Amino acid sequence: MAHSHHSRDFRSVCFAVLTVSDTRSEEDDVGGRRIREMVAAAGHRVGEYRIVPDERAQIRWALHTTRREVEAVVLTGGTGIAARDVTYEVVRNLLDKEIGGFGELFRMLSYEQIGAAAMLSRAVAGVARGRVVFALPGSVKGVELAMERLILPQVGHMVGLVHG
Repeated sequence: MAHSHHSRDFRSVCFAVLTVSDTRSEEDDVGGRRIREMVAAAGHRVGEYRIVPDERAQIRWALHTTRREVEAVVLTGGTGIAARDVTYEVVRNLLDKEIGGFGELFRMLSYEQIGAAAMLSRAVAGVARGRVVFALPGSVKGVELAMERLILPQVGHMVGLVHG
């Protein structure tokens, strides 16, 4: 009997949602709220939500102190090229394995929506300390695109492979 490549897929994944911002509050964090809504609508759960200051040490600390039950982390904000955008550097330095296709596909799909400005995104994904980690832009449209087209369709499979 053949062994299915998807036999270890997780049906329900526990997420942490980290909004990286010096200015957002829970009330006006539209991107973070949208991620949480989409996670729940897809049958997954949010085990943790935080707003993290746009500082390297704070982002690193938030990733290291995420609850044990979290299997996937989605960060939103800080992936552009402005001086304060440091999420990419922090996440990339913590990855044990980078999922290069994630950023490539995200920029390709973004290009279809926003044109050449898509090249400014430094969205990245990979595996860090046994968790799948995604760093997304802070825009709501970018969050929705990544969640709908890339993350939610594959996260159960990705977590299954990591824990396999």
